[in-house]
Amino acid sequence: MASVRLGSPGPARVGQPAGRLDHRGDGTRAVRNPATDGDPARDAPQGGPGRAGARLAASSAATKPGSDVDGATLLLDLALVAGAYLCGSIPVGVVVARLTGGIDPRTVGSGRTGGTNALRALGRKRAAVVVVGDLLKGALPVVAARVLSGEPVIEVACGLAAVAGAIWSVFVGFRSGRGVGTGVGTMLVIQPVAVLLALPVFLVVILVTRYVSLGSLLASAALFPAMLLIWAVAAGAVPPQYLVYTVVGAALIWIAHADNIDRLLHGTERKFDLNLLSGRTTSGGTPEH
Repeated sequence: MASVRLGSPGPARVGQPAGRLDHRGDGTRAVRNPATDGDPARDAPQGGPGRAGARLAASSAATKPGSDVDGATLLLDLALVAGAYLCGSIPVGVVVARLTGGIDPRTVGSGRTGGTNALRALGRKRAAVVVVGDLLKGALPVVAARVLSGEPVIEVACGLAAVAGAIWSVFVGFRSGRGVGTGVGTMLVIQPVAVLLALPVFLVVILVTRYVSLGSLLASAALFPAMLLIWAVAAGAVPPQYLVYTVVGAALIWIAHADNIDRLLHGTERKFDLNLLSGRTTSGGTPEH
């Protein structure tokens, strides 16, 4: 900004933008060039510092990325849980029966669609396919939650949703399996070591008592102490949500076995026929699982 004395304005240069004379207190005038010095009236904040601060806060809130990210994350989490329930709801036993021309497991024995009843209705080979399908519809939703979310609580929520779908399938009138195979599938992703620790309980109980339902109940209950042992050995490295899952997931399986528990208490539960594993036919009766 140049200063000149009153009465001695210099000649304007060709091509130089016209300036504006601002009076100073010392009797001089300052030539202000709008192109380089700006306009004080235009640049001054309108309405005082309060309004300027409000505009700044509004601008910061509008550009804050957290609000949009949180909304998108919530929608993703809800989609993962809903997808887990639908995946768990797939009645694999019914699908295999229809694709292979076999007997619908819902018309045999307990009417359940899980692996044990599929063994009675479809035989060993197709029942093996049903078991693998039940494992996958539990494992895949948890894998998706781990990859897309990375939050243990979302993994647990998807695992519970998949087990709930396996028990109360929306596709077959909210009555399908017992959730055991699907629950094992979720645990194979969440903590496979816990499955290995609980597996002997399942096998020994069935071999000794011939009750598949009792083996499922006790093995599901054994998952919590197994996970607790892993948590202790790993010095707390296991997320606490996994410990909660073993309790709530087992509770769902026990609820699904309510009729089995009643028959076990009254001594009317039918025992599993090991001849089914060898492919031989068995005598009639109501299966326990």
